[in-house]
Amino acid sequence: MDNSAALQNFRDQIKKYVDFNEAEWIIFSQHLAISVLKKKHYFATPDKICDKVGFIAGGSVRYFHIKDGQDITGYFSFENEFVSSYKSFLTGLPGFTYIQALEDTKLISFTRKDMDQMLANPMLAYKMERFGRLVAEHYLCCYEDRVASFITQTPEERYMQLLTTGREILQRMPQRYIANFLGITPVSLSRIRRRVLVGAK
Repeated sequence: MDNSAALQNFRDQIKKYVDFNEAEWIIFSQHLAISVLKKKHYFATPDKICDKVGFIAGGSVRYFHIKDGQDITGYFSFENEFVSSYKSFLTGLPGFTYIQALEDTKLISFTRKDMDQMLANPMLAYKMERFGRLVAEHYLCCYEDRVASFITQTPEERYMQLLTTGREILQRMPQRYIANFLGITPVSLSRIRRRVLVGAK
C-alpha cells in the first residue's frame, strides 16, 4: 500500500471515532508521519517515554514484558489497529511494556507534541478531544476483555475464542507467542490443539 492509499485508509478507519471535513483533514494530516518499523525493532521499551501513537497500515506488533529473563506476550495488534504504550503517552513517564514489530510494519503516527498542538487549534480542538477520549475508551475495553478472559475462561476456552475472533494471530504468530498469550506452555498448547482437531473430526 503506497502512502496516499495508506492515509486514505487511515482516514476511513478513524471515522468510527471522528470524521474530519476537508479543511480539518488537511491540518490534521500535516501532523502525521509515515514510517516503517523493521521486523524485531521496537516501537516502545520500558526505559523510554513512548511519546507517540501509531496506526498500523500494514504488519503486526507484539506487546510483552520480561520476568525472570523470560518474555511474556500480553497482546498483539494488526492492520487497522492503534499501537502505543498509552499510559506512557498520556503521563510522559517511561512505560512498562516492550512493543516489537513481528514483521516489517508500516505506521502512521503522531506525537504527544502534535496532539497538544491540535488540541490548541480552535479548528481541531473539539474533534481531537473526542478522538482522544474514544481511543482511550477502546484501550480500556480491550484491557478489560483481556483480564476477564483470564478470570472466567480456561486456556482451552481462550484458544477456542482465538479460533473465532483472532484467527490472524493463529496464522501469523509463532506458537510460543500464542502460548504466552494464552498463559500456557507450548506443550499445553499442542495438547489443546490436538483435542480441538480430534473434536472437529
